[in-house]
Amino acid sequence: MSSTIIKMGKRAFKYDKILTRKFGKRVALLRKNADFTQDELAFKANISSSYLSAIERGMTDTTISTAKRLSKALNINLSELFTFE
Repeated sequence: MSSTIIKMGKRAFKYDKILTRKFGKRVALLRKNADFTQDELAFKANISSSYLSAIERGMTDTTISTAKRLSKALNINLSELFTFE
């Protein structure tokens, strides 16, 4: 039974990594479409440039409040950050 839990946990972790990468690519695309540098968007969203870089590279998960700040800085609806192609 415990191996099932471990396998389920690994699957969830793998999905989280895929979602994190997709989210990061989406943020990078929207940033470039808005013609912002990473430094400019980070400043507008009140986060560090290194944190934004990690988000865009899919290296870190983010919070809902950070996603909200990013959407406001990009002048888009929050839901647009989660529209993956």
